[in-house]
Amino acid sequence: MQNKGIIRLFAIVLSVVCLYQLSFTWFAKNVENDAVIYAESKADASDQDALAVLEKEYLDSVSNTPVVNLGFTEFTYNDVKEKEINLGLDLKGGINAILEVSVRDILIGLSNESKNPVFNEALNNATAAQKNSDKDYLQLFYEAFEAASKGSVKLSDPSIFGNKSLKDKINFKMSDEEVKPILEQEVKGSIGTAFEVLRSRIDRFGVTQPNIQRIGESGRILIELPGAKDIDRVRKLLQSTAELQFWEVYTNQDLAQFFLSANTKLAEILKVDEITAVSKDSTEVIDDEIDDLLGEVKDSVSFETTNPLFSKLFVRFPQSQNDISSILATASVKDTAVINEYLSMKEVRSLLPSELRYAKFAWDAKSNNDFINFYALKSNRNDEAPIQGDVISDASQVFDQLGANPEVSMTMNSKGTKQWAKMTTANVGKFVAVVLDDYVYSAPRVNDAITTGRTSIMGQFTIDEAQDLANALKSGKLPAAAKIIQSDVVGPSLGQEAIDSGTYSFIIALVIVLLWMVFYYGKAGLFSDIALALNILFIFGVLTSFGAVLTLPGIAGIVLTIGMSVDANVLIYERIKEELDKGKGLKESINDGFGGALSSILDANITTLLTGIILYIFGTGPVKGFATTLMIGIITSLFSAIFITRLLIEWYVRKSSHLTFNTSITKNWFKNINIDFLKKRKMAYMISGIILIIGLGSLFTNGLNYGVDFKGGRTYTVRFVDNVRPPEIANSLKDAFESSPEVKTFGSANQLKITTKYRIDDYGVEVEDEIRQLLYTGVKSYLPEGISYDQFKEGENDLNIGIMEFYMVGPTIADDIKQAAFWAIIGSLIVVFIYILIRFRKWQFSLGAVAAVFHDVLIVLSIFSLFYKVLPFDMEIGQSFIAAILTVVGYSLNDTVVIFDRIREFTAKHPMWENARTVNTALSSTLGRTINTSLTTLIVLLAIFLFGGDSIKGFMFALIVGVIVGTYSSLFIASPIMFDTTEKLEKRKKS
Repeated sequence: MQNKGIIRLFAIVLSVVCLYQLSFTWFAKNVENDAVIYAESKADASDQDALAVLEKEYLDSVSNTPVVNLGFTEFTYNDVKEKEINLGLDLKGGINAILEVSVRDILIGLSNESKNPVFNEALNNATAAQKNSDKDYLQLFYEAFEAASKGSVKLSDPSIFGNKSLKDKINFKMSDEEVKPILEQEVKGSIGTAFEVLRSRIDRFGVTQPNIQRIGESGRILIELPGAKDIDRVRKLLQSTAELQFWEVYTNQDLAQFFLSANTKLAEILKVDEITAVSKDSTEVIDDEIDDLLGEVKDSVSFETTNPLFSKLFVRFPQSQNDISSILATASVKDTAVINEYLSMKEVRSLLPSELRYAKFAWDAKSNNDFINFYALKSNRNDEAPIQGDVISDASQVFDQLGANPEVSMTMNSKGTKQWAKMTTANVGKFVAVVLDDYVYSAPRVNDAITTGRTSIMGQFTIDEAQDLANALKSGKLPAAAKIIQSDVVGPSLGQEAIDSGTYSFIIALVIVLLWMVFYYGKAGLFSDIALALNILFIFGVLTSFGAVLTLPGIAGIVLTIGMSVDANVLIYERIKEELDKGKGLKESINDGFGGALSSILDANITTLLTGIILYIFGTGPVKGFATTLMIGIITSLFSAIFITRLLIEWYVRKSSHLTFNTSITKNWFKNINIDFLKKRKMAYMISGIILIIGLGSLFTNGLNYGVDFKGGRTYTVRFVDNVRPPEIANSLKDAFESSPEVKTFGSANQLKITTKYRIDDYGVEVEDEIRQLLYTGVKSYLPEGISYDQFKEGENDLNIGIMEFYMVGPTIADDIKQAAFWAIIGSLIVVFIYILIRFRKWQFSLGAVAAVFHDVLIVLSIFSLFYKVLPFDMEIGQSFIAAILTVVGYSLNDTVVIFDRIREFTAKHPMWENARTVNTALSSTLGRTINTSLTTLIVLLAIFLFGGDSIKGFMFALIVGVIVGTYSSLFIASPIMFDTTEKLEKRKKS
């Protein structure tokens, strides 16, 4: 081997660098263990909340203090935490979300909320079309506008985009084709602004190693927050548009008569003949003096039917000047929708006096014991606030003058300072409201004019809420609403279980592989084990260096790489054994063995690498994590197997001239094999044909168990104390979700996966909370007493039950995922076909390989179709399944290419042999390697399947089936098809 010194130096340097990178993870864990010890010394071990606070206090105290001293440099806790290996959500817990910035809302904003009927019809039609189209929204809008306008209205019309806001860019003389590129630039700029705003918010959120990235030019933004526990807080932060406004407000005195008239009018509208009064029993809400206005109660008519508004809205009628308030009324949170509907009726709005006709009703941002305050803002014809949030130059969380209650302090720019001074001067003794995203955060009385440009937002904030509000104000407002169209929420406890099961399966698989190599190859196997151990070090070191995220499928990818990496050593050792059997010396056999195996190793690994690249390009989330570790593992495996193993073997041979590549037990395994595989090909075709016919029949009749990834919906992993029956839970949730959700056992019998498409087209924090409330109500009878909704929804309680994981995919992105999966499979087949064609110079080889792969994919799909209702683990078809399919593609090709390489070699060495003899000899000579590699990989996969987490059992099962089928097809499908097509071509040439 040439340049041994350079290779040895590189291996040493790479090992040291990887150890250095991984040391930060070890240092970080040591500091966090110290934090746990500190917390347990200060608080009761059963008080989880107190322990969490104390741990955070300890880590905050050392965040900027050196915790590691390496002599030449020092590192704080923040430094080592930033450099530690990144754990994905499935291992650490947290939230992964894809947000879509609404292009529709951007267009509405650019049009100044145009009321043009053609424009709004086009928006509605584009929104409807988007559900069944892969085109971007802007293109759909153009098509819908053209169809709706029929040339009668242009985009540059003053009532649409030819308005004052865009007057410097668009004028009414411009054609639609001239306006389109301008709109595209405006939309692109708005999406860029949204990305920067969200990135600024995330950077200040406080989680370690957050990730935010744009997904092409689609308007979608991927956000990953490992370790984030307060999921509601995250959702509000991400979806809040942060549109801050300052309004003058009407008082309860201004609106008192309107509410009386509105209640009467509503009673008439709801066809109540007799209007009666408020009973003495309701004086806690409406004062006794109102009785004189409304008359006496008649027992025969209920209060609710005769007073539809006052039965839900508890109006604060002022009794004196001291009772005048910016708070008009209070109501139960559950009644707010009905009240909004009542007060938006034309008949009711018409009762407002002319000076109040533009009054804008708004609710408080926070409720108190499920009751919420009600306000009226002094709006105008254009619904424009006197002061907008863009005048805020800085915002921070502070405490009030007593140092007790958190609030937000704001500083305005010069323009805002003048506007604020003018507003507060005009309203001394009156009230001014601070409104964010149409919710009132505070509406205090103005005691004195404020001319400094500094003011505070006061409310019943927690510190986190105040910090988030300040963060949103400082970051600026989103140009349009950002909807979470896909999210994956993993509870920290489920994440820890995934770490434990993943580590357990990893160690078992590794030990099995190490023992097998020593058992089969003796001392040579020990050298392979050393190279394999270094390979694992390299994989984790490179992952850490690049800042890649390690996920549960990523661990599966590493373990699979371990199983596949022995293939290179097996190829080399089998070649060395062949050379020894020819009577060559040990050193010459080693040289020829490494040289002869190199072509097969490179071809096999490059095809798998190409599959990994396709996975990375088309995959998202866990699929991308799997692809990353697979690609890194293939590259490091090549280096370890080809160079490190050889360095170790040659070092040993220099010391001792005796080295065997087998043991006394395995010495004669797979020797002198001469099987006529081609003779059995018709039987193989028949067997495969029967399986495929049955499978295709099942695919057309039984179908596949499509997961949320492909059909859209929300999936909750819910854990109970006792074992539960899925049909019972489905039945108890049927009324709540309007149809029976899909409920199935996930892992143990006390854990379910509940999937529903209820309100799948609706987004927002309120929608998510409503659905979780319905879920909690539906399963409450199966929970222990005392488990509240708050404990249930995050799975944080002493019993470790409730929602452990949440996954949501909107229908639009589900279609996109399906298309990406389709192109991933097609793309991998095309790339592999071309690569094999280039390497083997015959299309028959490409056809045989691709036909075998197609055969393998169909059989795996058939197995999943036939047995998903029978087997006791999750067999959903989702992104992870596509990763498994593409891995099967890579593995099958790996096997096939090794055989093809030997066929090519024998063809060159024995040009006079018949094709049948060449193919059979190649298949027989590689059988030992094929079975050895397949068996090793299968044992590894079985270890993960048996001891890994529930979430990857279906993924592992697909791989197990794929490895078995792939081994079979490389022997009985790929080579025979290549042989048959070659023979037919030669017969045609002869004829």
